[in-house]
Amino acid sequence: MSKTVYINISEITEVHHKEIQLKDVADVFCDDSAVMNKCKALRIKTIHMDQNKRYIESTLDVIKKLLEMDKTLQINNIGEVKFIIDYHKKKKTNWVLQWFKTIFVCIICFCGAAFAIITFNNDVSVPTVFNEIYKIIMRQESSGFTILEIGYSVGLALGIILFFNHFSKFKINTDPTPLEVEMRLYEDNISKTLIQNDGRKESDIDVN
Repeated sequence: MSKTVYINISEITEVHHKEIQLKDVADVFCDDSAVMNKCKALRIKTIHMDQNKRYIESTLDVIKKLLEMDKTLQINNIGEVKFIIDYHKKKKTNWVLQWFKTIFVCIICFCGAAFAIITFNNDVSVPTVFNEIYKIIMRQESSGFTILEIGYSVGLALGIILFFNHFSKFKINTDPTPLEVEMRLYEDNISKTLIQNDGRKESDIDVN
């Protein structure tokens, strides 16, 4: 009797153990719970190297292993054709180093953003424009620290917070932030590049 098994393999999965089972990289469903649990427990890879590395795997190999385990299975793949196992060694979290990295990145981002804003203001002569507007409206010279400068500074900060959609750990709405979108696109591009490069190895195609 044929037993239908549906597998949905993720494009990339991070693991911290060397014995990789199907349940670690895929969602598995079958009407027969015993068959489903057996499929989930199937070992699809053993990592021998003790170093952080990404492994490109084929869903076809997974299907072959499932059929070797039980020839009566009917496999329906609704996920990726090729997938990545991202192996990372287990290690203790160094909170001091994590905080140091976070503070360092914050300082770099703050200084870079400040420099960009300053150069932009100088390029378009924002202080001169404010001085002229203040002189026209108030009929006197600007001191350089007026309601215009204060409003511009506050508005700039609020605009940045609204654009990036969160302040500290609080999000303004449920939409992903621009940084989250860009990071996801970056991760997707890396995964696709790794898979494409793996497929080109046998053809000796080199983009460099």
